[in-house]
Amino acid sequence: MIKRVKAHWVLFLTLLLSLPLHAQKSEEGYGVYVEQLKSEAIVEGFDAQFVEQAFADITFYKRAIKADKNQPESKITLDKYLRTRVPDWKVKQAVDLYHQHQQVLDKIGAEYGVQPRFIVALWGNESNFGKIMGNYSIVSALSTLAYEGRREAFFKKQLFAALTILEQGHIQKPQFLGSWAGAMGQSQFMPTSFLTYAVDYDNDGKKDIWSNPEDVFASIANYLSKEGWDDSITWGRQVRIPADFDLSLAGLAKSKMQPLSAWQGLGVRRYDGSDLPNVDLQASLIMPDDENGRIYLVYSNFHTLMRWNRSTYFGSAVSYLADRIKKGS
Repeated sequence: MIKRVKAHWVLFLTLLLSLPLHAQKSEEGYGVYVEQLKSEAIVEGFDAQFVEQAFADITFYKRAIKADKNQPESKITLDKYLRTRVPDWKVKQAVDLYHQHQQVLDKIGAEYGVQPRFIVALWGNESNFGKIMGNYSIVSALSTLAYEGRREAFFKKQLFAALTILEQGHIQKPQFLGSWAGAMGQSQFMPTSFLTYAVDYDNDGKKDIWSNPEDVFASIANYLSKEGWDDSITWGRQVRIPADFDLSLAGLAKSKMQPLSAWQGLGVRRYDGSDLPNVDLQASLIMPDDENGRIYLVYSNFHTLMRWNRSTYFGSAVSYLADRIKKGS
């Protein structure tokens, strides 16, 4: 009897393991889940007719589930990342676009307390200056990822924020497109970030981060400003450390921030070997790869960039492009 039960369990487990991983995430199951989402949306206060329209022609994006599960991609060095994300052609475009929009950028930068070069650098890194925004239906992408279940609460929150954006009329449904993860527009805001930071700069009644450069620039600047940006300082600088440096001092934790004078005393120098600036600034020392790669002293503005995107590679790329814009090439 025991052997027979054991054999049944072996057969059951064999069949279970032979099933494809996505077997329980079928289009049929997605359809049932979407109906639940629609009911929840109505409970959240959305009009039933609006909900039906918002979820009409809903699409199950298997590619979004695959992309979400496959992160992060294989490890590359920061040097290779910078060559890929900030090639010379992108720097040239950034400089040209900075000058093309300089009047409005200067105005927005002054109003929000953000240097325009950082606005352009974020714009370039997020969407290649509006050229790559994604062509996934935002409602479908977020519904798919909520259905996948790994981060259901997060994506449902983003979905209901997306419905609010549609309901408020900032964009029409056919144009409500973005990345597979739900990031939207030229600034690649998630829906909750849109509701918190997006700006209707030209006062036309719409916060249009898809096609209105003024709204895009002001929304980026507003995010940075609200998250503590200080336009009296820059982001940081590349440095050198002595051979006997205590590597445990590196890191972005607030407890590891020290004045530049303290880093100077520990033997940290500018990349060219000269002394650090004699100014009263708190800084963190970071090594995005390790002590053999690029090493930076970064200020509070870099910490703000980390709230935009937690990747030190991303923050380094934005900062590097901003410096190249300042240089003019």
